[in-house]
Amino acid sequence: METFSLTALATAAAALALAPRAWQRLQLSLAKHPSLTGHSRMAKRVAALVPGYHYDEARFFSGDGAPPAVVARRRQGFATLAQTLNTRHARSIALTREAREGISDLQFTAAYRVPFQYSRYLREHLSVGAFVQRSDGVTVTDLDGARFYDLTGSYGVNVFGQDFYKACIAEGSARVADLGPVLGSYHPVVADNVQRLKAISGMDEVSFHMSGTEAVMQAVRLARYHTGKRYLVRFCGAYHGWWDDVQPGPGNPMPPGRTYTLREMDERTLRVLRTRRDIACVLVNPLQALHPNAAAPGDSSLIDSSRRAHYDREAYTAWLQQLRQVCTERGIALIFDEVFMGFRLAAGGAQEYFGVQADLVTYGKTLGGGLPVGVVCGKQEWMRRFRDDKPADICFARGTFNSHPYVMGAMQVFLEKLQTPEVQAMYQDLDATWDARAATLNQRLQLAGLPVRVANLQTVWTVQYTEPSRHNWMLQFYLRADGLALSWVGTGRFIFSLNYTAEDFQAVSDRFLRAAERMRDDGWWWHQPGLTNQRIRRGVLREMFRHRR
Repeated sequence: METFSLTALATAAAALALAPRAWQRLQLSLAKHPSLTGHSRMAKRVAALVPGYHYDEARFFSGDGAPPAVVARRRQGFATLAQTLNTRHARSIALTREAREGISDLQFTAAYRVPFQYSRYLREHLSVGAFVQRSDGVTVTDLDGARFYDLTGSYGVNVFGQDFYKACIAEGSARVADLGPVLGSYHPVVADNVQRLKAISGMDEVSFHMSGTEAVMQAVRLARYHTGKRYLVRFCGAYHGWWDDVQPGPGNPMPPGRTYTLREMDERTLRVLRTRRDIACVLVNPLQALHPNAAAPGDSSLIDSSRRAHYDREAYTAWLQQLRQVCTERGIALIFDEVFMGFRLAAGGAQEYFGVQADLVTYGKTLGGGLPVGVVCGKQEWMRRFRDDKPADICFARGTFNSHPYVMGAMQVFLEKLQTPEVQAMYQDLDATWDARAATLNQRLQLAGLPVRVANLQTVWTVQYTEPSRHNWMLQFYLRADGLALSWVGTGRFIFSLNYTAEDFQAVSDRFLRAAERMRDDGWWWHQPGLTNQRIRRGVLREMFRHRR
């Protein structure tokens, strides 16, 4: 009896000792987003199970059960569209096909421009050119002389218009021409850039890097160095570059490392931050305000019409304020990753726009004045890379092309122009201007009875669809045929530059409406009565199971 009591007491004591740890683990699980995006290990397992298969010609046009008359309209519309694009852009397409054999990026983007089931047939009959020869104002011109309104935004670089960056590169290059490509030593423009960046960011120190990805890597490394903790928190769906720790899951061959992927705008995440002792930093990408907890939208995953986005500035500001408070309380570094959104929302970036100060902030893309760059700005206590009392304990960071003279020259011109009245005027009433433009386009789409809407975070837009369909991804090609240049992700992201005038936007709006009307007339948005997005997803899942047998 005594032995039994001692055993029971020991078991109870062990259970009590393990209880706090189990409770912490439960809280962490609850803070993770329930989707596959929030569970990187499971997402990789599921991705490995997806079979590769392709629709034949019949399935391409009639896979949703469309009647013969609709299928005939689709076939004719597709043939006309393919003929238009293949003929109008023949030189651009020919060079793209030739270059694709040696450019792995082109092979990837061509294969993943649409859902993989449709990709092979599409590539065999309809091509898109990847080469352009010039830019003017808000347009780009391809090798065939065809002009497009540019909605690619150069992946976020183009905030103020292409001509702005041409001037930055030309003038900046002239300023440093006497030194040329000397590396290691600094050109005097670097000192001026540092002072300007300190004023903009509100930080004490600056370090220069070769890309935004490298800047984020260094910011995380510094946070780990100074806290002595190893885990970083990223939010479900957010993008912070392509290195291992911030891109767990599909696309990364390595298993998830010291990363917690948690729900954004959720009290359960704040509870984890308040209670765990292993978190070094929290990464915030302000772009996620448009689609919290959702991955970057691309037409390659557009198998139905469930894509949603909505921006609530007040709610997102409150969330950032809560993050700031808990990070301060717990000694966690709050990192704003403004590589993509920096200088787009406001001259002082997201910190100014939302009124929240980070501990470290990273910039890239546009800050280089059109040339590649990454920058970390931070408080002195976070930026220091060595310890006087432990000389061998350092936080190493190097890069041969860090502070390249030509990049620094273009950056200086960029930062000077940023303070001019002409550029400052572009920031006036940005929310109101672009919200009104989105509302106007949505009203036109609704009046025309088209199942398409747009959502926006100022000049960054995404397209949504209001009726169930498996063919929404076709819209990107109709838009291109009407002279709108999109990046390879298609209608998932439009990026306008701030120099779009009312007349420019009207032209884009007219072309968007015309393209959507043609797509509707060609039968791509036909659907069976009672069809739902859930039924579409279930149908795709059944297909996958059949092809795994």
